[in-house]
Amino acid sequence: MNNILLSIDWDYFIPIKREWCGSYLENSKNVQALWYKRYFKYNSVGRNIVNEVKVGKIINGFWEKINKAFYVKKDAKIYVTDSHKWSYKIAKENNCKYVINVDAHSDLGYEGIQSLLFEVNCSNWLGKLLGDGLIKGASIIYSPYTYENKDIFREINDKFSLRYHGFSDIKDNVNIYAIHVCRSGMWTPPWLDNSFYNFVKKSGRKIVKKYCSLRQWEPKDIRLSDRLDYLYYS
Repeated sequence: MNNILLSIDWDYFIPIKREWCGSYLENSKNVQALWYKRYFKYNSVGRNIVNEVKVGKIINGFWEKINKAFYVKKDAKIYVTDSHKWSYKIAKENNCKYVINVDAHSDLGYEGIQSLLFEVNCSNWLGKLLGDGLIKGASIIYSPYTYENKDIFREINDKFSLRYHGFSDIKDNVNIYAIHVCRSGMWTPPWLDNSFYNFVKKSGRKIVKKYCSLRQWEPKDIRLSDRLDYLYYS
């Protein structure tokens, strides 16, 4: 297979709590405020989520695993963004005909075929690529920390060429044309941002960064009034 986009979501590596796996509006305020709200909420009952939520051990040797499983073009660029919705544009601009999504979520759309009628967003970008006829098929490599099951996408699975598997199941000669790594800041905490950038750097490839700035994380320096604002932030 040629002209393939490898799309990697940072949440693949992070065992977040089930109660945080909701649908959220992505914007520059939410990707920080939501985490302060959670931090202070848990802190009020004596829990420190910074110590509870860390990068999983599956990150160890990940790029070596990628290079073993796929043939990555020597000049393949890595696009780095916050939102996963950018995979739609990256696949389109690079004329990719197949996508391999390494993720804790399928991003096929969570309202069945109807999801493909919505505008492109972080939860339906892969379904939109298929529905708009821009790619011929896709593979989903689920995180071991996922709470999803492929059966909930049965309607989309039946309509398009989709595969669900692990790295060890890949037997084809897969040629990666471009790589997208997204942070998904609504689902991954800011105290792991440095780990995220170190992870991207370890790829050893030319990086194209778009819309993904390092978040400030200093909960101990926040005034009491601001803490209360975060606690009641919606």
